[in-house]
Amino acid sequence: LQERGALGFERHYHVTDPFIRRLGLEAELQGHSGCVNCLEWNEKGDLLASGSDDQHTIVWDPLHHKKLLSMHTGHTANIFSVKFLPHSGDRILITGAADSKVHVHDLTVKETVHMFGDHTNRVKRIATAPMWPNTFWSAAEDGLIRQYDLRENSKRSEVLIDLTEYCGQLVEAKCLTVNPQDNNYLAVGASGPFVRLYDIRMIHNHRKSMKQSPSAGVHTFCDRQKPLPDGAAQYYVAGHLPVKLPDYNNRLRVLVATYVTFSPDGTELLVNMGGEQVYLFDLTYKQRPYTFLLPKKCHTSGEVQNGKTSTNGVSNGIHLHSNGFRLSEGRAHMSPQVELPPYLERIKQQANEAFACQLWTQAIQLYSKAVQKAPNNAMLYGNRAAAYMKRKWDGDHYDALRDCLKAISLNPCHLKAHFRLARCLFELKYVAEALECLDDFKGKFPEQAHSSACDALDRDINAALFSKSDNAEDKKGGGPIRLRATGRKDSISEDEMVLRERSYDYKFRYCGHCNTTTDIKEANFFGSNAQYIVSGSDDGSFFIWEKETTNLVRVLQGDESIVNCLQPHPSYCFLATSGIDPVVRLWNPRPESETLNGRVVVDMEGASQANQRRMNADPLEVMLLNMGYRITGLTSGGAGGSDDEDSSEGQVQCRPS
Repeated sequence: LQERGALGFERHYHVTDPFIRRLGLEAELQGHSGCVNCLEWNEKGDLLASGSDDQHTIVWDPLHHKKLLSMHTGHTANIFSVKFLPHSGDRILITGAADSKVHVHDLTVKETVHMFGDHTNRVKRIATAPMWPNTFWSAAEDGLIRQYDLRENSKRSEVLIDLTEYCGQLVEAKCLTVNPQDNNYLAVGASGPFVRLYDIRMIHNHRKSMKQSPSAGVHTFCDRQKPLPDGAAQYYVAGHLPVKLPDYNNRLRVLVATYVTFSPDGTELLVNMGGEQVYLFDLTYKQRPYTFLLPKKCHTSGEVQNGKTSTNGVSNGIHLHSNGFRLSEGRAHMSPQVELPPYLERIKQQANEAFACQLWTQAIQLYSKAVQKAPNNAMLYGNRAAAYMKRKWDGDHYDALRDCLKAISLNPCHLKAHFRLARCLFELKYVAEALECLDDFKGKFPEQAHSSACDALDRDINAALFSKSDNAEDKKGGGPIRLRATGRKDSISEDEMVLRERSYDYKFRYCGHCNTTTDIKEANFFGSNAQYIVSGSDDGSFFIWEKETTNLVRVLQGDESIVNCLQPHPSYCFLATSGIDPVVRLWNPRPESETLNGRVVVDMEGASQANQRRMNADPLEVMLLNMGYRITGLTSGGAGGSDDEDSSEGQVQCRPS
């Protein structure tokens, strides 16, 4: 058991699919008298720390369900973050709270040994890093990321990143985390849909060079010192969210990153986007947002270099990116489609049957399972796009657009994918691009030019263009839609606009939970190979998805109100959760002989649909839902909103292939 490979073996095989499907409640740890807002395992996994509204922190022996230590932290408001300091022998614990303070505690003597009061608003997260044993960081709602070094200064901290210099005085930092494999990289979540990744070493080197420069104190009127050096920050965003932001703001729907975390190997970044879904970003194989710009008729291809087209990547006031594949000009021969192996053909047929029965989520999950095994089959992407477009959950039309583009890249003459692409662009409010795409479709497939589906989409697009021209005067001077500020004190700097324009898109999206009520809701990787994704939800459940297929595999009732925290054990298939209830719950695979688990949510699709409706409900409806009233007028098939279904889909869109 002491062999060097034992821990790796343990971590690799303890989280498996059969264990996930048997996950159930093992114990409830009682001791707090308020909501439990944060949980933290030590490195070995034999201690669990919790922080609460009661301003106490408790250290547990979770394997034996025992309370080892309870202490008042000295905070005067809710505790939001708790962390063990690396290489301290689990002796030093750090807490951050709503009183704007960060406290450092020595658990062996149950005393608070350092108190930092540099923030001016609530402290939401603390981050630590093994490579920096006496250093830690904090994120607070004053928009600052601060760095602390216990060796050098016990009374002060320094500002590492000031988001207010980029986004104005109203920006709030909500969460942060350090890459476990390269501790020089720090991810930060804040107000708005953008997640930021910083190179700490570059920032420090930049500050040192600024101090050493002989002209550091001399500035002309036009001279401006950048707070961060070029290349020290990278931005990530779900490609459809910047365009949706004005609509969300009008509906008082707030987008804010409530939790960020790296995968165990440090190559992926997971984000729980408050007001939206959970997103996974690939840090190695980065991709630009998939917003589509058709080639002009005078050009020979739609090839894009360095994210810019021959029209400078700007169309209709919207900055567009593409992934650089060619769309064939004119009419080409149908590319031969590789046949699926029999077992995948059966899955595809099952998905088609689910689609015919209007079971959109089931169809999407089956197509996704097949896509994972056959990633170069255009038909599967085209069919999944059709299911996304029917379901119409938040982000579905953008995922459908991505699938259409993938299908066309694999088969340039995929008729249905071309047409669905035009419909997706229209639904995503890229109206001029949708018209251009539809014209291109008619040119490539003239026999479909006067189909009922084409005519219907043509009417919709022209009506939208007419409406847009009426409102054109109101939008003058607004700037690109993906960058436009909402006024007040949230003025966006030029540097911020550039960084946003260079942002990278997500790889996977996970749907089903609801994250609108609290701003500390977590999402985490489960398993050292990050095989699963877990997230809390406003409905009191927590959701477990397969990472690669994005399919939902398990929903468990984890709280009477809201599940906020989910912290997987560093080695075992063992999960700690907490929320509004004043308890910590421990979950592990239950014995096969055990009676039925009463906390399993059997109707996972029903729970997911209810959460989509909850996210799209107005604040009054949410309040009534929380009070137990049933809201009528919301259909079960998807999240209300402004997406009008095209009832006459004609020959090109009526059913999957």
